[in-house]
Amino acid sequence: MPDLTGKHGLILGIANKRSISWAIAQATAAAGARLALTYPSERLEENVRELAAKLDNPLVLPCDVTSDQQIAELAASLDREFGGLDFAVHGAGFAPADALHNPFVETSRESFRIALDVSAYSLVGLTRAVAPLMEKRGGGSILTLTFIGSDRVYPNYNVMGVAKAALESSVRYLANDLGPKNIRVNAISAGAIKTLAASGIAGFSTILQVYRDRAPLRRGVDTAEVADAAVFLLSSASRAVTGEILMVDAGMHTVGI
Repeated sequence: MPDLTGKHGLILGIANKRSISWAIAQATAAAGARLALTYPSERLEENVRELAAKLDNPLVLPCDVTSDQQIAELAASLDREFGGLDFAVHGAGFAPADALHNPFVETSRESFRIALDVSAYSLVGLTRAVAPLMEKRGGGSILTLTFIGSDRVYPNYNVMGVAKAALESSVRYLANDLGPKNIRVNAISAGAIKTLAASGIAGFSTILQVYRDRAPLRRGVDTAEVADAAVFLLSSASRAVTGEILMVDAGMHTVGI
């Protein structure tokens, strides 16, 4: 496991103990990093604080990624406490329930806007805010989380697939913008994992079974496996990797039928 001793990181997107972002927080903390965790609303604050208590001296801060002011306040708090930032994990994603339950063609303008704002634009806003903190450290690594529904149709994924496609394209443009500053931007496309977000997708248990039946490894993946890949991308071990969408899905993306 790469060594993150002395590094400072930011983790967004923790909802509960099954969150991929939480697995990444545990893995990066175990590798030596000190972390700041965020919660998007009062409803999730207690969950995040309970989990944060398991880490060594973390920061716990509010951040609604649809608010430029809260993102700016988050960056200011990180600067005061850490004096810079080495890595950031963007695990934010959301679409209104109607946009997941109804056929994609029925997606409303407002639901489309919300999904793209929370799930894709927020990476741009967050990156703009933390890039100056990473410049103080001579560079850094930014990581976001995506899913193959960005490229292929998955039942009931709908507008989230479009949002993830925008997210992945944003990774490439941000990587190009920030490369001269030695800031890398990558994504992990994780296999189907039963997280809180996934529970809102009808028929998700069927998707999990398809992975077990058809993926080359004949199984799904777990959050710890995604977290291990994340530590690689957040560390200097991946110092020449940027603009990449790393598939951590038991090989499912290679299969046609």
